[in-house]
Amino acid sequence: MMTGSVREDGFASSGGREMSPEQRVPEWGGDHLADPGGAELDGDAVGVDPTELTDDDLIREMHSLHRTRLDTLRHAADSALANHLRRTAELETEYLARHPGREVDPSRLRDA
Repeated sequence: MMTGSVREDGFASSGGREMSPEQRVPEWGGDHLADPGGAELDGDAVGVDPTELTDDDLIREMHSLHRTRLDTLRHAADSALANHLRRTAELETEYLARHPGREVDPSRLRDA
């Protein structure tokens, strides 16, 4: 049986139950999000409600988040990463709600 090692930061590097990014970021719930000026941010106050966005605006917002994803993951503060994860989840959830029968490219499927 193979066991995973534990990295210096205490997270498992392989094997065992892996933690999701949300579990790794303490601010995920939004309780500790603050702007650089120190003012607390309400989780609902960051960004326009996705249900109020037009389809074009929703796609534009998702493009922006995906374009900045790696940089945010690698270099941003935990609170910024938590906000990025939350906003991505909100926008993608709204997209899927609007397009439940979205066209899936057969070349993107794997054999089960």
